[in-house]
Amino acid sequence: MVKEAQLLKGAEIAKQVQEEIKTKLAEIKSKYGESPKLVALQVGAQSASELYVKKQKDTAESLGIQYEFVLMDEKSTEADVIKKVRQLNQDPKIHAIIIQMPMPAHIRGNHILSAVDSHKDAEGVHVDNMGRLVLQTAKVAPCTAIAAVRLAESTGINLFGKEVVLVGQSKIVGRPAAFLLLEHRATITICHTGTAKAGKLEDHVRRAEVLIVAVGKPNMIPGEWVREGAVVIDVGINRVDGKTVGDVDFEGAKKRAAFITPVPGGVGPLTVTMLMKNVVQAYLWQKGEFGDDE
Repeated sequence: MVKEAQLLKGAEIAKQVQEEIKTKLAEIKSKYGESPKLVALQVGAQSASELYVKKQKDTAESLGIQYEFVLMDEKSTEADVIKKVRQLNQDPKIHAIIIQMPMPAHIRGNHILSAVDSHKDAEGVHVDNMGRLVLQTAKVAPCTAIAAVRLAESTGINLFGKEVVLVGQSKIVGRPAAFLLLEHRATITICHTGTAKAGKLEDHVRRAEVLIVAVGKPNMIPGEWVREGAVVIDVGINRVDGKTVGDVDFEGAKKRAAFITPVPGGVGPLTVTMLMKNVVQAYLWQKGEFGDDE
């Protein structure tokens, strides 16, 4: 009988992280007499983000973090939105800001993200925070990348020297996850369209002791490519024939991997908790808790 992989369920790890957050919030309340506040800014109605916004609100309130949702008219100009962001930056009662994407077509999302005070950047996507990640001085980092790495850590496997293959080089998962894993002294390979077009993707995937896939293409990694005993973190979320599936062939991969994230139920449930951890980090950063800013 083939032994199947152990499932890495994000909700279970999220509970552990939330207990850590609650402990830190209690210390903040005792020391500063307040709770951190997160503001979510959205421009225009977005049905796709409704569930995420609700999860943010519910998770924040369950932890004791203040939460406010700000909805601007979809006809707002880029200048209008930047003005609002700057108002939020200057409000001392607001400690973290998340910009709900996507923006309407006439607004450049990267300009809005750049307008957020890097110390209040709840998603860790500001250019300054990305730079700090490279320099190993980051206080916050992209939530999905943190979640993926935390799931890998939860296996108890020592990542030192491990062959880690990241499929996908996005700014919110692949690239930041690579730098987070470098802090463990893992050996990192990042695969992308160039790797696939060169016909080398399979070779790299087969070598992976830890495989993290975040591309957005259903079942693009066949289960037979997965190395025996590997840790598989599937970040992909795709809809196929009414079902939600990942970027990895789950049924095939679970027969070879030692650990694997289900889709749904893997990385997703942990991401919003990592957002809240960033809120706490941002608050402490603003209070000077981390010493001199580098």
